[in-house]
Amino acid sequence: MSYRTIGTVLKGQTVMEGAGVRLQRIFGFGDTALTDPFLLLDHFGSNDSADYVAGFPWHPHRGIETVTYMLEGVVEHADSMGNRGTIGAGQVQWMTAGSGVIHQEMPQPTPGTMRGYQLWVNLPAASKMTVPRYRDIHAEDIPVIQRDGAEVRVICGSFGGASGPARDIIAQPWYFDVRIPPGRSIALDVRVEDTVLCFVVEGHGCLDENKTRLFAPDELAVMARGNAVLYTAADDGMRFLLMAGKPLREPIAWRGPIVMNTDDELHTAFEELRAGTFIKH
Repeated sequence: MSYRTIGTVLKGQTVMEGAGVRLQRIFGFGDTALTDPFLLLDHFGSNDSADYVAGFPWHPHRGIETVTYMLEGVVEHADSMGNRGTIGAGQVQWMTAGSGVIHQEMPQPTPGTMRGYQLWVNLPAASKMTVPRYRDIHAEDIPVIQRDGAEVRVICGSFGGASGPARDIIAQPWYFDVRIPPGRSIALDVRVEDTVLCFVVEGHGCLDENKTRLFAPDELAVMARGNAVLYTAADDGMRFLLMAGKPLREPIAWRGPIVMNTDDELHTAFEELRAGTFIKH
């Protein structure tokens, strides 16, 4: 077994997005090769509804998949495919934008804390213009696997004989929510060819065999190569998101919510948006 070591450490930076949502951008609009096939990870939420209630009004996406995972609070959503509803605590919205979707996500005022995460997964060139799809995943449909005292929620991918409810995903990523009790360790096998990202949500802990540093919430490790990762929680326990996927290693032309492979494709997308011909299906 070859345990992965820490490659690069990324920390959240405060940015304003949407109509005025204050959030932590963990990565995005930077070195896309570092996190390929993942493009962006945002943590939105606060104890103050003024930080998020302006929301993310109607906006387009093309060429990517967006994954919204709520830990606390509620987000109302609607899109050009006719989907409409809410994403509550423990729920996941997995949207394949493909050839084009226009949607909105509006966090609702919540007593206490609002906490949500949005991950963007790139689509390969052959699937950029695929038919858009939407999946509304409820908390009770996400399998929970117990391993060495830890708890693994399998949103996408396979672990411990269980498969996550987000299936037929083009990039075939893994997306796990892992809780480790105080002072305990867990080893997780990973695919050697994958980019592996570990993002701490709660508590503190080490993300490698050598315990090179103690990670805190809103810190992410891009792991070096290997076929397993050893995690150890500190005295307050640790919760983290594991994201793993095979790099696409394709050129990227990216502006705002649209990600294509060439500047011509990007130009066409924005021209179609202006002309009202953006939606293909």
